[in-house]
Amino acid sequence: MNPILRLYFYAYPPSAPKADVGVLRFGILGAAAIAPPALVLPALSHPETIVHAVAARDLGRAKAFAKKHGIPVAYGGPSGYQELIDDPEIDVIYNPLPNSLHYEWTMKALSAGKHVLLEKPAANTANETRAMFALAKKKNLVLLEAFHYRFHPSNIRLKAILDSGELGAIKSVETFLGAPKGMFAKDDIRYDYSLGGGALMDTGCYTVNALRHFTSNSTTHPTPTSISSAQAVPPASDNAKVDQSTTAHIFLPAPSSSGPSNPDASISASLICNTSHPLKYGIFPMFPTINFELEGGSVEMYNFVQPTMYHYITVRPKGEEARTEKAYTFGKGKGVKSEGEDWWSTYRYQLEVFVDRVKGRDSGTGTWVEEEDSVANMAWIEAIYEKTGLGSRLASKYVHHE
Repeated sequence: MNPILRLYFYAYPPSAPKADVGVLRFGILGAAAIAPPALVLPALSHPETIVHAVAARDLGRAKAFAKKHGIPVAYGGPSGYQELIDDPEIDVIYNPLPNSLHYEWTMKALSAGKHVLLEKPAANTANETRAMFALAKKKNLVLLEAFHYRFHPSNIRLKAILDSGELGAIKSVETFLGAPKGMFAKDDIRYDYSLGGGALMDTGCYTVNALRHFTSNSTTHPTPTSISSAQAVPPASDNAKVDQSTTAHIFLPAPSSSGPSNPDASISASLICNTSHPLKYGIFPMFPTINFELEGGSVEMYNFVQPTMYHYITVRPKGEEARTEKAYTFGKGKGVKSEGEDWWSTYRYQLEVFVDRVKGRDSGTGTWVEEEDSVANMAWIEAIYEKTGLGSRLASKYVHHE
C-alpha cells in the first residue's frame, strides 16, 4: 500500500459492518487520551467489537468524550466507574486509568465477570499483578496487559529472526524509548508519585518488556542475573521519587537452544527511557529502537513501538551484505486467522488476538502476554527502581473481598 494511504487509514480507519451475533461490547474506564488510538479506532474496523460506554469522574467529560467518539452510553460522578462495570450490556472492560488505579478497578471488573484489557504497566507492584491474574484464572476470564507492539507482524518477524539461529546467540541488546521534550506538562500524571508515575513506569515498561521478550525463547521468561547499574533523573519538581528518565544496565541469562538458560552465558542488556527526551537537531523526535549484537552479526529494529507509521529491520551478518525487511501484514500462507491490513495499528492487531482469545479461537499468531510475563515485568521494574534508590511505586490501599 502507498505509505500516504497507509498513514491515512491508520489515522482514519474504515468502519466494518458488525456481526449479527456475538459482538463484544467494551466499556472504557476513564476518558483517557490513550483510549481513542488504543481501542476506539481499532474497534471500528473489527466486525465483532463495539465500544458501548465510557465512564469518567466528571459526567460532563464522559458525555463529551462519548459524543466525540460515537459511544452510546456515558457514566460519571463518584459511582461512574462502578456503574459502567455493573452495566449488563458490557462484556469487556478497558482499563487505561492511572497506574495506581489499575489494581482496584481491574479486580472490581473481574469480580463482576468482565474480561479486562489492561493498559501497561499492569499495576504498581508485582504482587498486585499476581493477584489480578489469580482472580482472572479463578473466574475463567481473559486478562491481557496491553503490550500492543508484540502483536504487530514486524515484531513477530523480528522475534523469528532472532530465534532462527541465523546469526547465532544474542550477546548484547540495547533499547531506547523516549517521549519528546514538551509532550507532557509538569503536572502530568506521569510525574505524580501518588498515581504511580515515573518514566520507568511509562516509556520504561516497554523497554524492560522488550529486553525480556526478545531474549527469551518458548520455554523461558528470563529474570535478571544482576542489575549492574541504574540511574534515575528526577523532573524539575518537588517530587523527587519520580523519574523523568532512567538508564539501566542488566545481565540476562542466555537461553540455550534446548530451552533452559545456560548458566555459563549471559546477555548484556541496557535500556534508556525518558518522558522528556531532547529533540534531534531541536526539531525531530527520536523513534524507539532496539539493537542486538549476536555471535554472527547484528540486528536493528527501528520504531518497534509504532511500526505501522514506519519501521525497518536491518540484518547484518558478519562478512555478508546487510538486508532490510519490513512487515506490515502477515501475508498469505502464514497460517494466521487474519493476515491483517497494511494500515492496521499495533492496537488493531492486539484487538484481533484479544477477541479471538475471549471467543476461544486460535489466532494463529502464537503471540500473547502471559501471566508470568506480566508479573516478571513488574518485578523487574521494581528491582530497577530499587537500584536507582527511588524505590517501588506505592502499593494500592484497596483491599479486595470476594
